[in-house]
Amino acid sequence: MTMPRLARLLGLAAGLVAAAGPGRAQQPAGPPSVGVVKVVPQSVTPSSEFVGRIQSVERVNLVARVTAFLDRRAFTEGAEVKKGDLLYRLEQGPFQADVQAKQAAIAQFNAQLQNASITLTRQKTLLSSPAGQQAAVDLALANQGALQAQILGAQAQLRQSQINLDYTEIRAPIDGKIGRTTVTIGNVVGPNTGVLATIVSQDPMYAVFPVPVRTALDLRQRYAGANGFDEAVVKVRLPNGRLYERSGKLDFVDNTVAGNTDTITMRGVLPNPAPAEGQAAGEATRELVDGELVTVVIEDSRPVQALAVPRAAVLTDQSGDYVYVVDGENKVVQQRIRLGQSTPLSAVVTDGLHEGETVVVDGIQRIRPGIVVAPLPVTPGSGSPSRS
Repeated sequence: MTMPRLARLLGLAAGLVAAAGPGRAQQPAGPPSVGVVKVVPQSVTPSSEFVGRIQSVERVNLVARVTAFLDRRAFTEGAEVKKGDLLYRLEQGPFQADVQAKQAAIAQFNAQLQNASITLTRQKTLLSSPAGQQAAVDLALANQGALQAQILGAQAQLRQSQINLDYTEIRAPIDGKIGRTTVTIGNVVGPNTGVLATIVSQDPMYAVFPVPVRTALDLRQRYAGANGFDEAVVKVRLPNGRLYERSGKLDFVDNTVAGNTDTITMRGVLPNPAPAEGQAAGEATRELVDGELVTVVIEDSRPVQALAVPRAAVLTDQSGDYVYVVDGENKVVQQRIRLGQSTPLSAVVTDGLHEGETVVVDGIQRIRPGIVVAPLPVTPGSGSPSRS
């Protein structure tokens, strides 16, 4: 048998086996199934997010006002202190001695003044007799005035010495949390030593964040009502992603735009209360910490009704945002949209969709504009088509 004839026979046999198989010819596949949702108005709270930092309302750098040896440190580093608490005590002996010397000088001048007053009275009495002289009265009066002036100067020096003595006790000027000390006991400190420690206030706290000028104008327009920025609610997302449970208000908008970044600084103020009683020592700390990097969330005080779709339904290309809509004939149509304020789960659509339209949420990777699909409603909260 020749090779061409053998090849034809083998091909014929393969065809007969294929024809006799149970599948015969593969049936064409049906339209792909996709999960869809209806576009309906939803209650949405418009919000914007910015990167910011927590900042203490008050900050004080403690410095020595006089030069002396450091005798005592009366605080625990990292603890909270109250206004008026003693923090450092400097060597007081030399300053106490100086105060006593000034007090002694005042006592000496008072004694001299008393004698001058007696002399003046005597000279005035003698003035009515032949032995009296006006020159002696004038001299006694001038001496009395000079001593009175010397007493005033000595009292001023005593006051300055007392102030210097008071400066040997460095007390907390505000309530707050104190940091670590930079100088230990036994060292000489003075005005040129620098910062001994820093106290930062704890409650309330600022959330300071830069806002692009364009966004700031949008916020200004959004809150252009009678209450202005009082309508805005400030929230903070902590570095671990958790939303801080207490909210605050905007209290400051800077008057200058930063030229290098084209941003304007805004500031919110939030409560930062002390931890509840009974917490473990390791947990006894306030949640907001000065200098902490956070995400600042600006929300409206009241929700609004707006058309919204799941965030997973929104796609983006070089021309902008769009969604896939299923029309009345189950055909896929690409529809351009304009987004408003959105969240990670939902997107507010300000233009491009109408109430009641059907938007594809699941199975987007299997479709393209113009094809026919089998739409299945998405089970709320699951993101998967319901096939029941």
